[in-house]
Amino acid sequence: MKKFIKLFQIISLFFLINVQSFAAEKVDYLKTDWSFKGLFGKFDRASLQRGYQVYTEVCAACHSMKYLSYRNLAEKGGPEFSVDQAKAIAASFEVVDGPNADGEMFTRPAKLSDKFVMPYENEKAAQAANGGAYPPDMSVLVKARGGGVDYIYSLLQGYEDPPSGVTLDDGVHYNKFMYGNKIKMAAPLSDGIIEYGDGTVASVEQMSKDVTSFLMWAAEPHLEARHRMGFKAIVYLIILTTLVYFSMKKIWSRVKSEV
Repeated sequence: MKKFIKLFQIISLFFLINVQSFAAEKVDYLKTDWSFKGLFGKFDRASLQRGYQVYTEVCAACHSMKYLSYRNLAEKGGPEFSVDQAKAIAASFEVVDGPNADGEMFTRPAKLSDKFVMPYENEKAAQAANGGAYPPDMSVLVKARGGGVDYIYSLLQGYEDPPSGVTLDDGVHYNKFMYGNKIKMAAPLSDGIIEYGDGTVASVEQMSKDVTSFLMWAAEPHLEARHRMGFKAIVYLIILTTLVYFSMKKIWSRVKSEV
């Protein structure tokens, strides 16, 4: 009996700690209409293409996307650049290859089969360039952070001056959506920092939405296919249930008539 009481106390304490932790970390993130949400959700192609531009021109200087290849940019369900566009994008980057016939490494334009170019050669180089902080890989960043797309979207717009009484160390910035409200990364976006090729106004809000959509696709490249499969499964189950219902109704009607 004593062991049971002790076990109950441990479980209760564990539950209480987790509830308090959840309450402490609960944040009201900024909301926006995500086109990919819901059973019939689909990615906005134009937004994904703009999001790739934001990633390339702003984020890629520090953050890698090591699980993506340039060919993914032309695949169905993603940004859907044409194959020629994807080839041109890849060719604008250089990768190290080799060894050649002389046993030496060499650089060449990237191909569709190559992974996205890494901003740093290794983790130590990344830390040295960022004051000791290691910029996280963005391939599955949306899945790795509590709050998902709403968190990333809010974080990019959450930079502001610290409230009175709050002091920050050198190289640390205040962000109202960051856990603890302190972040080493400076605000990456500002109005007009890039120029969209389709003429869309590059406001901080718009760029935050576009790059977050792109990161969502990177983490869930088969999301649209799963939505289609889920819809088909629901339709199949409805039809099957209907058939079973009327079949059972017919069978039992015969049984009753015989009785």
